[in-house]
Amino acid sequence: MEAFITSVITVAFAEIGDKTQLLSLFLIARFNKPWSIIAGILIATVLNHAASAWAGVWLGQFLQSDFGVWIIGGSFIAVGLWLLFPDREESPTSRWDTYGALMVSLILFFLAEIGDKTQIATVLLGAQFGAPVLVTLGTTLGMLLANVPLVLFGAGLMRYVPLRAARVIAAVVFIVTGVYSLMTELA
Repeated sequence: MEAFITSVITVAFAEIGDKTQLLSLFLIARFNKPWSIIAGILIATVLNHAASAWAGVWLGQFLQSDFGVWIIGGSFIAVGLWLLFPDREESPTSRWDTYGALMVSLILFFLAEIGDKTQIATVLLGAQFGAPVLVTLGTTLGMLLANVPLVLFGAGLMRYVPLRAARVIAAVVFIVTGVYSLMTELA
């Protein structure tokens, strides 16, 4: 259960202010089909994060030594520091519009997650916990918690969310997770 809860919290906070949130706003403004967009986000996230969690479990077998624990803990701290720097804003072009809201959301979210902080976090969580199903479910729920409100409530919600503060909170969550994993190894 720790793998699930940690995965939900780390990804939900990591997503705040991320480019996929900007993508959520763009998609709802472009298509105004919230349930199709949410379904696309869900499918893309499950596919991307399942592969990432399994990759993390596979990598984790090579990181079972004390040195490996330091690599995983240090990587969480590095991702936390990375969160302090906002993503570049990228907006998809209208050439995708012919595919419809569901397919556009699925394709763009899957592509946006490749190499993203949350994908790297999912690999690290898979390596740390060795529980790919719980990590995938947790990171997917975290992604949905961060993006669904934007899809449903749109730009109006963004007026009340201080993105800089949210980014700092997310960074602290990752750094604390890294420090906690290192401290439990030393204990």
